Amino acid sequence: MELEVYKIDGNKAGRTIEVDEAIFACEPNPHAVYLAVKAQQTNQRQGNAATKTRGMVSGGGKKPWKQKGRGTARSGSSRSPIWRGGGTVHGPQPHEFGMSVPKKVKRLARISVLSSKTREDLLRVVEDFTVETRKTKDLASIMRGFGLENDKTLVLVPEYDGDLLLASRNIGNLKVQLASDASTLDLLESKTLLITESALKKLEGVLQS
Repeated sequence: MELEVYKIDGNKAGRTIEVDEAIFACEPNPHAVYLAVKAQQTNQRQGNAATKTRGMVSGGGKKPWKQKGRGTARSGSSRSPIWRGGGTVHGPQPHEFGMSVPKKVKRLARISVLSSKTREDLLRVVEDFTVETRKTKDLASIMRGFGLENDKTLVLVPEYDGDLLLASRNIGNLKVQLASDASTLDLLESKTLLITESALKKLEGVLQS
């Protein structure tokens, strides 16, 4: 399978690049995508929601009034859950959230999203580039060349590029990430995917292993 290669100005480079059909032209598996996204979002939860039980609320050490003779209901503590300012019954307590997914399912999920992007013509392979000036306007002009100034875009690069990261910080709908680290959720959250040629090869190497 071959994909068109683009220059950084958004025009076609007049050549193609060979890609693995098993990665970019497979039948998407929606359930694998669902499991991968659910696991990632679950593992991101802090689990620190908490309420105070009657044992944690201050006060309440003295019996409010004597057991009998007042004509009211008996009470042993002002920290009772039925009292204002009392403890909470069955409230949330800090605990860990965790969900594991097999590696093969994670791999299938990423492949499914990549294949969907390719099928919908939302994936662009661009020649390797960098932004030496670190200026946002230079990277923004590249996005305009592809007509992506208003689209949420993910740019995958083969290795860490500090200049490119600095240039992208002030563009709200643009995210730059290493190809090997892009998760299923990262790929899904972007409308368009820009992959440099070197990043494409690295991504194929990760997904083929």
